[in-house]
Amino acid sequence: MNSHEKERALAEVNRHMAESCECELRKTATNVVPGVGNASASIVFIGEAPGKKEDETGEPFVGAAGKFLNEMLESIQMSRNDIYITNVVKYRPPNNRDPLPDEVAACWPWLRAQLEVIDPRLIILLGKHALERFVPGKRISVEHGRAFRRTVPELGTFVFFALYHPAAALYNGSMRETLLRDFRRIPKLLELLRKEEGGGTSSPSHF
Repeated sequence: MNSHEKERALAEVNRHMAESCECELRKTATNVVPGVGNASASIVFIGEAPGKKEDETGEPFVGAAGKFLNEMLESIQMSRNDIYITNVVKYRPPNNRDPLPDEVAACWPWLRAQLEVIDPRLIILLGKHALERFVPGKRISVEHGRAFRRTVPELGTFVFFALYHPAAALYNGSMRETLLRDFRRIPKLLELLRKEEGGGTSSPSHF
């Protein structure tokens, strides 16, 4: 698909799923938060769930964590226009509690359909809930800053890069520095993946 076709397809996915998603969280949320950004992006960022400001606006990462994410994108000469960003669940859990497994499962068809349309080179997992969804059994405190090539049932094979969630690093100086350092690996990862696609390398060991 070209960029215009992807835009239309992604808009249709979000419209259809907003009507048909069976997640119980929709009963208590103010707005659905499907995602925002470039339908032809090379990178998709996946967080945990919308918070209060996201629930109010219908857009992901618009609070303090979102501002920090914008700063990190600027540090690698990127902006939101270059990426797509969404969450594992599309509705705010009450009182910002962790999403439950059945809520993650209910929103999975939506996330899967988004990734099928965008088909990114790199999927960045922000925090433990996104990591658990795609690379189960791993701890973010151990796996942050690492990339994984994984085949996901019903979706296909992608390269995933684990990072601490920006919200977790806002008030923790050491975690913030770790996240900034890990974030700076993103351009190199993209370069390796482009070379791999062009036949320049075939081994994921570079990750």
